[in-house]
Amino acid sequence: MSWPHRYICAALIAAAALCLGAAVSAPARGAPEAQWTLDAVLRQMDNQSRNFSSLTADIERTKVTVVVDDKSTESGKIFVRKDGKMRMEVTSPDPRTILLAGDSLFVYTPKINQVSEYNIAKHKDMADQFLLLGFGTSGTALEKSYDIALQGEDSLDGRKVLLLELTPKSADMSAQISKVQIWLDEATWLPAQQKFFETGSGDYFTVHYTNVARNVRISDDEFRPQWPKGVTKVKPEA
Repeated sequence: MSWPHRYICAALIAAAALCLGAAVSAPARGAPEAQWTLDAVLRQMDNQSRNFSSLTADIERTKVTVVVDDKSTESGKIFVRKDGKMRMEVTSPDPRTILLAGDSLFVYTPKINQVSEYNIAKHKDMADQFLLLGFGTSGTALEKSYDIALQGEDSLDGRKVLLLELTPKSADMSAQISKVQIWLDEATWLPAQQKFFETGSGDYFTVHYTNVARNVRISDDEFRPQWPKGVTKVKPEA
């Protein structure tokens, strides 16, 4: 995946992955405990898609480059809000801030005190596809942009999860991501993990979520592009 698609996709995917579960504000009472069907899962998403306002979580993102058998992991925290704002603070191994605000994606690297601003307006279609995975999106809306398959029940972190596999219908989206796997916690309907497969290379990355808190107050200041004094500002071509 070419630069800056690496950061654009990382930011959009991280937000989308969390927000799929964020659409649900409480456990799905009255849902079947076994023998889930795809239709039942999507209808639960329809029923539980109205009460999300915000979400924070710790994240661990692992990228696997298949051809050289290389694996790298980074960790941090993410803040997302229903109005489409997202901030990701990567704390290890290389600290940086990734901020999505309107048509701009900012990447601030404190080590060199530099912030890069990317205009992602021309990636709007791809952004919409990623964000369809969350922000209160219903199962009905998800079906319009993805072919969805229920892979069955699994266990992750000692909890029962449902594994969904999504294949993008959009040519722009499928040119970047061939498929997405989603593990949904059956107890809370929050995401436990997401796995994204890059088109062509066979490379993939997994995003794992812990310490998830939903509907917490997040100040507008968290989403303002405010940087330290003396920062170098650059605008690379997207």
